[in-house]
Amino acid sequence: MAKQKRDQAAESLPAAQKRGKPPVIALVGPTSVGKTATAIRLARDLDGEVISADSRYLYRGMDIGTDKPTPEERAAVPHHLIDILDPRDDYSLALYQRDAYQAIAAVHARGHVPILAGGTPLYIRAVLEGWQIPPAPPDPELRARLEHRASVEGPESLHRELAQVDPAAAARIPPENVRRVIRALEIYATTGRPMTELEGRRPPPWHVLILGLTLPRDELYRRIDERVERQIERGLVEEVRRLLEAGVSPDAPALTALGYRQIVAYLRGECSLEEAIERIKYDTHRYARHQMTWLRRLPNVHWFDPQEPGWYERLLASARAFLLDETDCPGVNVDCDERQEPAREEGR
Repeated sequence: MAKQKRDQAAESLPAAQKRGKPPVIALVGPTSVGKTATAIRLARDLDGEVISADSRYLYRGMDIGTDKPTPEERAAVPHHLIDILDPRDDYSLALYQRDAYQAIAAVHARGHVPILAGGTPLYIRAVLEGWQIPPAPPDPELRARLEHRASVEGPESLHRELAQVDPAAAARIPPENVRRVIRALEIYATTGRPMTELEGRRPPPWHVLILGLTLPRDELYRRIDERVERQIERGLVEEVRRLLEAGVSPDAPALTALGYRQIVAYLRGECSLEEAIERIKYDTHRYARHQMTWLRRLPNVHWFDPQEPGWYERLLASARAFLLDETDCPGVNVDCDERQEPAREEGR
């Protein structure tokens, strides 16, 4: 059976390449929807390789709070852009885009299907849409001043400043994403021009299929909450403590990630463990809404609801039809605008 699946995939890859553009399959969706397991299953069925588009998967030693694929899962199919950084390392969107392009080219060179899977919308869009990222060098002194301001005045202060100099960037970057807000302000300070004015697009030479996973909001929130509880049981607090004891700064990009910064606050005595857990759940709900806002902007997504019978078979049929250069991809027309519209109120 496994050989038959590999043969089917091997036959379909040249068909896709006859268009003059090598194929790329992207698998997107909000956190906790089941992208990791689906990507692995799809890679097995299509003789593919998974390229992570999750910003938290990059860092070594951060396994529990990120729900990374297990060593067994990563041994089953090749994975890329996981555990490539020390938690002390900084990383940029431009570096991710470069690394993803290199990984995709290497997968194509092996005659396999690249499956770009993850929930970091900026990463996905920068790769698929070929963003031309402004070449403004980092300014450590400016960053330090802005980070201090954010800690004293709150992230909303920086976001208000960004809205004045680059309204388009402020509209797409939420206030809590302090690193991105600071980067946009840094680009303006360095170049004198808004980041969004400097950005262009040069779509890469691929034929792209985007598959999306979505769930009703109540079910998604239930899965998020269960995952948070499971992470605590598996030792998330101990994982964060080990990182701090190893010398990783609480302000390092890795430890400001969702789930980690709340546990850092608990270990500092700023809140109880119960409060930290509730904060992780609350913030993850909000992040899931933000993810869907971004992902709905991607064109031509074939959406699937993992609760529906036969959903994976239809998803796989879409991928195989795409690779065979057929136009009728049997997706499910889920009304994501209705299911995942970001709530205006702050709450679950």
